[in-house]
Amino acid sequence: MLILPFVSKVIIYKLTKIKFYFMIFFNPISNFFTKKHSLLVLIFLLSLSTYSANSNLWQNQIPTEIITSIKDGDSKSLANFFESSIELVVLQTTNIFSKAQAKIILNDFFTRHKPTNFKIIHTGKSADSLYAIGTLKTNDNVFRVYFLLKTKNKTQYIEQLRIEYENE
Repeated sequence: MLILPFVSKVIIYKLTKIKFYFMIFFNPISNFFTKKHSLLVLIFLLSLSTYSANSNLWQNQIPTEIITSIKDGDSKSLANFFESSIELVVLQTTNIFSKAQAKIILNDFFTRHKPTNFKIIHTGKSADSLYAIGTLKTNDNVFRVYFLLKTKNKTQYIEQLRIEYENE
């Protein structure tokens, strides 16, 4: 019982010493940052975070030429984003096709289903790729479009393209 008051005095002494060191270190810092300084630092940090977010968006952007090609039904322009082969799913046609074959299949699709509008509804990214999901409205139906973009030698190309009925 006699040790307990002594132990509590030691703990209080240690806590007081910690508080003293804390005040010595942080008090000059808190005196340095007035309200004006705090506001300036906050504005600076917010502008850095905004710049960082915008630069990430810029780097991970879907090329507008792809969106325009799908919207216009231009298989030739779209094929410019294919590598030598592409995994292609157009309705019931599914395979890995050469660039030339994929261009013919897409041209056939766009001839039968004339696009009236195309809108990206979702985009995302993984370590080395981007993907987009969109809705393609045509003269006779609505389709879901999915494509996967890879980057190779600082050039983006479509590795996979899927066009399926919206209600599937």
